[in-house]
Amino acid sequence: MPSFKSIRARAEKRKGGAAALAKLLPPKPRPKSLAKLGDDRVLAEMTKRVFQAGFVWSIIEAKWPGFEAAFLGFKPDRLLAQPPEFWDRLTKDARVVRNGAKIMSVRRNADFVREMAREHGSFGKMLATWPATDQAGLLDLLAKRGDRLGGNSGQLLLRFLGWDAFVLSRDVVACLRDAGLDISEKASSKRDLAKVQAQFNDWAEETGLPRVHLSRICAMSIGPNAAPED
Repeated sequence: MPSFKSIRARAEKRKGGAAALAKLLPPKPRPKSLAKLGDDRVLAEMTKRVFQAGFVWSIIEAKWPGFEAAFLGFKPDRLLAQPPEFWDRLTKDARVVRNGAKIMSVRRNADFVREMAREHGSFGKMLATWPATDQAGLLDLLAKRGDRLGGNSGQLLLRFLGWDAFVLSRDVVACLRDAGLDISEKASSKRDLAKVQAQFNDWAEETGLPRVHLSRICAMSIGPNAAPED
C-alpha cells in the first residue's frame, strides 16, 4: 500500500493547497466531550440516523423539533416507561415520519442506551474509552445490540456523535481500492471491514492524523471534485 502522503498531496492539489484542504476538515475528536454526552442526545442522534436512512435528510431535519417533542426529548427512562398505547399513537402522529418499524426502533434503542449507561456510566463514557483502532468492534456492537444501527447508519452515527470514525462512502471506498486495498465496491463484509480498519490504523500511525481526517482526505482525493462524500 502507498504512503498516505501521496493521497494527501492529491487532495491538496484538487482543493487548492494544504491550507484550503485543512479548512475542509472537521474538528478533531475529543474524548472528554464524548464522555459528557447526555444519553438523550445519543438516542436522538440514533433516531435521526435511523429515520434519515433511505429517506430525504432535509425532510427529517425540517421535522426535527416535532420529533423532539413527540419522543419526549429522547429521555431513555421516560420513553421506556410509556405504555404500548403511546407507541401506537406515534404511528399516527404527524409530527414525525409515520414509519412503524422505525418508530419502534426508538424504543429498542432507548433500551440499548440504558443498558450501556448501566454498564459504563453513560453511553458517551463507553464511546470515550473505546479505541479508534477497533471501529469494527464498535460497529458490531451497534449492529447486534442496537436496532437498525448496522452498516452506514452506524458509521454516520459515530461520526455525528464526534467519535473518531471513518465512513465508507463511495469516494472513500474508491480511494482505498485505488490505493490497492483488496476490498469490494461496497466494502460491507466483515473481511472488508477488517482490511479497512487495518489500513486506517496503519495510516494513523504513519501520519498522526485522526481517522476522521484520514477518511475525509481520502474522500477529497478522488471522484468528482465537489463536497467530500464521507
